[in-house]
Amino acid sequence: MPEKPEEETRLPPGQYVPRGRPVVHYGRVPAFRPETWRFQVFGATASGRVHEFSWEEFAALPRTTVVADFHCVTKFSLMGNEWGGVPTSALLDRVPPAPGVRHVMVWAEYGYSANMRMSDFDRPTTLFATHLDENPLSPERGYPVRIVVPHLYAWKSVKWVRAVEYLTEDRRGFWEERGYHNVADPWKEQRYSYQEDPGDGPP
Repeated sequence: MPEKPEEETRLPPGQYVPRGRPVVHYGRVPAFRPETWRFQVFGATASGRVHEFSWEEFAALPRTTVVADFHCVTKFSLMGNEWGGVPTSALLDRVPPAPGVRHVMVWAEYGYSANMRMSDFDRPTTLFATHLDENPLSPERGYPVRIVVPHLYAWKSVKWVRAVEYLTEDRRGFWEERGYHNVADPWKEQRYSYQEDPGDGPP
C-alpha cells in the first residue's frame, strides 16, 4: 500500500486542505491606532496589579518564529504557516500569574474572547503573532496582533487581541458560551459542547 503524503498524515480527522487561504472571523475588522493601542494583563497576576503595554512596548518584547498547521472548526486546515511574534512565555515572564492560575481568557476587540488551559497557553508553539510568512498580518487576519494556538481549533486563535486575563477558575469564552467545545482539540474532534466529558469545562 503506498504511503500517504506527509501533509495528509498531518490532517486531523474530518479536515481538508482548501485552495488558497480562506479568512473567517466574527464582526467587522477594527482599525489599528498605534498611538492609543494598549495591551493589558489582568486578573490573578502575581503582583495583584494590572499591567499595560503600549504598542511600542509590546513590539519590543522577545520574538520567535513558529511553523505550524492551522485547523479551523469549519473543517479546512492551512498547512505549514510561518508565524512570527511574541511567545506567550515572554508575557508570562514579564507579568507572572499567581500560583493558583490554571486558565486564561484571551480578550479581543469588541469584547470577543476565548478561554484555554494554562497548559495550552504556555506552550512553545503558542504565540502572539504579528507576522505571517515574514509579512505583517493583514487586517482581516488579525493585524496588529492575534494569538495563535496551533494545536487547538482556530477559534481559540483570537484575532485583534487586546488583553489576557489570568483565571483561577475556568470560564467559557465567546464561542464556548454559544455551544463550542471548551477544550477544542482537533485530533479528538472536540467541536461542540455536547461532546464534552466531565472535567472538560466549567459547570
